[in-house]
Amino acid sequence: MRAGQHVLIENTYGNQVTDLWALAAADVFETSSLDHTRSVNSNIFFANGMTLMSSRRRPMLTMVADSGAVRHDTLLCPCSRELYRELGCAEDHRSCSDNFHEALSTLDLALPFTPASLNLFMNVPVAPDGSVDRLPPATVAGDTVVLRAEMDLVLVLSACPQDVTPINGTARTPRDIAVRLHDTNPAEVTS
Repeated sequence: MRAGQHVLIENTYGNQVTDLWALAAADVFETSSLDHTRSVNSNIFFANGMTLMSSRRRPMLTMVADSGAVRHDTLLCPCSRELYRELGCAEDHRSCSDNFHEALSTLDLALPFTPASLNLFMNVPVAPDGSVDRLPPATVAGDTVVLRAEMDLVLVLSACPQDVTPINGTARTPRDIAVRLHDTNPAEVTS
């Protein structure tokens, strides 16, 4: 994405979590950082009007529209082979971490680590004692978010393949998402 471009991410079926990463186009080792994002926004959730920050504390993406008006998760890690192994799945179970690295490889890019992901549409309530739960998304079919790029970046998305816990709905069935790039905010055009 170029600075100023917008991406519209549609939760086509309403129950699909989408892991998101941003990497600075000039240096892919400058990645989206959830700890800096929480610090700058003074919030453990990500919502409309907030900015996703980089590991160098620079703005990367700002959420400019959210039709579902939900609180997106910044706490849980992207799923991985190790997580699925703990859940009793086969070694070859798809994961967001693998999807991230495979997507980078299509651009001849690589990182020796998996950054934390912004978990769009993920419903992770936090109790007063600090414990977290994993509930089905509070979104409906067709809900969208729109993010504006604040710098030139590489955007990586993974429709989370979680099919063991209800994080993608009670049917535990991962689904496709729709993604469209725009030069202007598509939420302003349709409103």
